[in-house]
Amino acid sequence: MSDYPDDTDDSQDWPLRDYSSRLRPPSRVEPEPEEDEAVALEAAPEPAAEPEPAPELEPEAAVEELDEQPEAAEPQPVEPEASVAVEEQHAEGGLRVPDGYQVLEGFPTGERRTVAIVVGRFNGEITNRLLEAALAELEEAGVAKEAILVMPVPGAFELPIAAMALAKTRRYACVVALGCVIRGETPHFDFVAGEAASGLQLAGIETGVPVSFGVLTCDTVEQAMDRAGAKAGNKGFETALVALEMANLLRELKTERAPRSTRV
Repeated sequence: MSDYPDDTDDSQDWPLRDYSSRLRPPSRVEPEPEEDEAVALEAAPEPAAEPEPAPELEPEAAVEELDEQPEAAEPQPVEPEASVAVEEQHAEGGLRVPDGYQVLEGFPTGERRTVAIVVGRFNGEITNRLLEAALAELEEAGVAKEAILVMPVPGAFELPIAAMALAKTRRYACVVALGCVIRGETPHFDFVAGEAASGLQLAGIETGVPVSFGVLTCDTVEQAMDRAGAKAGNKGFETALVALEMANLLRELKTERAPRSTRV
């Protein structure tokens, strides 16, 4: 028979029971959601049901479905476009002044003329041809060799300052500027070509000495070679004639007895 009755409180008889219960980690009790959270949980939509898998086709049905699909059209060969001929960028024909008006014209004469040529060394294969054509035309027009000065400069960008310096000396009736700029992959072409054109024009305007523009501005070397080829289309030939004509025109304009022809 036990010395302790059955209804005895264990916590009084076993003092260590309290201590051992404190050693055990407390069981995790999740806090009840707040009122707002409980409302949000109730309002949350139920997750969408997963889509049902598509029914598997029988082998024969799958083959029939593949047979019904249209066949892809075979790519057609692309024919190369026909090359388009490059047209001349000017209109044919000369200037016609109506009858009854006085006309003052210049003529490309080289008698008793001194001419300066400023030419860029850059793209030398092209500028050499321009220079040869200009010299040949000046001599043909009557300009003596000893009356021609050739001043080489590094490139087209340096043409304006050289032309300005030559014109300011007042030793030359006109200045012929020759150069070549070919377009590349950067905007360098636009800056050089634009500054060369505006600078050469400024040299003539400020000094009153004609400065002719003989700078080729081409997209490719082939274009530049074409424009520096035959005499009829060589820019050096044309530029020399323009300089002589303008020099003659301005000289005649300054004389008291400027020749004026009346068109009848």
